[in-house]
Amino acid sequence: MPLFEYRCEGCGSVFEHLARSAGEKPAACPRCGAKKVEKQFSTFSAHQAPESGLPSCASGSCSAGACATGACPFSAS
Repeated sequence: MPLFEYRCEGCGSVFEHLARSAGEKPAACPRCGAKKVEKQFSTFSAHQAPESGLPSCASGSCSAGACATGACPFSAS
């Protein structure tokens, strides 16, 4: 299922919507309930792991912000 980004024309918040089909729109903004939302152009992210098959930060020693999400998924905290 595709994940699309939308911006609410009422409050300006940007949110994601997991659609069952490409034509499906969210019913309303999850923040304010406005029905006028606009699909945004977004990019995708791809990461190639090193030859070991694990990301270089798999030991949990990422520097802050090094991972795509801003937090290391392998850290213990």
